[in-house]
Amino acid sequence: MTGIVQNPKARHRGAVLVEMVLVTPILLFIMLATAEVTRAFVDHNTLTKAVRNGARYLAANAYQGTTGLIVVDAGLAAETRNLVVYGNIAGAGPPVLAGLTAADVTVTDVGANNVEVVASHPISGMLGPVLRSFYGGPDISLVHNLQATVTMRAL
Repeated sequence: MTGIVQNPKARHRGAVLVEMVLVTPILLFIMLATAEVTRAFVDHNTLTKAVRNGARYLAANAYQGTTGLIVVDAGLAAETRNLVVYGNIAGAGPPVLAGLTAADVTVTDVGANNVEVVASHPISGMLGPVLRSFYGGPDISLVHNLQATVTMRAL
């Protein structure tokens, strides 16, 4: 009769392994999704700040002399685009966001003494190839377009 008694820990070893196999992919997915959302939030915040700085520069320099007319010429528009993309009007250095170009920024005079700066920047997610490995299909496109628009009254 003494040989029938089993160790209680030995019976639970397999259950812990099965639980770990089931829970690990879910936890990894939640961690990657959280990192993805955080990265998108930081990129959007950076883009919005850059566009706000560009609109402020444009609004401060759009008036031509004492005429009271707003003139957004090609030089001022190029300086504003450089300020949004590179953080300086010379257009030197790396962009504030990887892949952001001057073509992604539009500078316009919207009338009523207002100027507008709009920037659009696509970001791609790193989660698409990870999801493919779970279900075995093609990559899931996680490209999102971040857009920031700032309108200011010319000073």
